[in-house]
Amino acid sequence: MRQLDRITMDPQVMGGKPCLRGMRVTVGTLVSLIAAGRTTEEILALYPYLESEDIRQALSYAAWRAEEIEVPLASR
Repeated sequence: MRQLDRITMDPQVMGGKPCLRGMRVTVGTLVSLIAAGRTTEEILALYPYLESEDIRQALSYAAWRAEEIEVPLASR
């Protein structure tokens, strides 16, 4: 997996949700916009401080998290 160096998580920014480059734009926001049918060009017009690589990494991060498997810990 390529490094996702644009995805940041800081408890002081958006409650620690995964964001883009420390900004108050969450991965969830970008994924929701894509799911709603917005194009990369439309998203970049809405958020001019973002770059197309931000959107690509947000989608890569979301895909990675969707494939993640949660394993319950054995209780003692």
